[in-house]
Amino acid sequence: MTSAKAYKGLGMEGAIATWYTKHTGRDLSRFKETARLVAEHARPGAEVLEVAPGPGYLSIELARQGYKVTALDISKSFVRIAREHAVNAGVAVDVQLGNAAQMPFADAAFDFIVCVAAFKNFSDPIGALNEMHRVLRPGGQASIIDLRKDASSEDIDAEVRNMHLSAANAQLTRWTFQFVLLKRAYREDQLEQMVAQSQFRRGELARNGIGFELRLTKRPGIAD
Repeated sequence: MTSAKAYKGLGMEGAIATWYTKHTGRDLSRFKETARLVAEHARPGAEVLEVAPGPGYLSIELARQGYKVTALDISKSFVRIAREHAVNAGVAVDVQLGNAAQMPFADAAFDFIVCVAAFKNFSDPIGALNEMHRVLRPGGQASIIDLRKDASSEDIDAEVRNMHLSAANAQLTRWTFQFVLLKRAYREDQLEQMVAQSQFRRGELARNGIGFELRLTKRPGIAD
């Protein structure tokens, strides 16, 4: 049974959060693409929650497209950075501090939830899934996008090349993928098992490059 991870990964605070913000901000096209994927499932003007937004680039892009966006992160540094970025971008994003497995929101508060590159780091992944289910409205959907455990070295090399990094940063990123991120990532059967144990009961998995998209729906009539 897969229910929790003792290891939470590096704390994304201070200098680490600042480095990550600069690193991911070099290419914002990926956030525009993810926002496009969200728009395929979320109606215009929907209330969207981003779980673990980091620097807030995706939340800002969603707000620009007219969604009412709330963001929740466990990192105090990222909450501060994401709030500053939203103000500088001139968009309204409600960025809050909190744990994905204990969300500070009312039941049925959101139409859509998105979580990118963070699920593998959650210490209580099933708890996070259940909280997503709780705060979604009946018929609401969630999209979890993350790294595949079986991503090959060739896939990772291609992904890093597309990031257009300096030689030093590219090498560091490859090392991080190979020796840190892949160790935390889940296999498809593990994801399916966690979903089956959660209030969602079932979901749809789709492969995309080095990662996957897990699509979940809160079926009407299913109680938390």
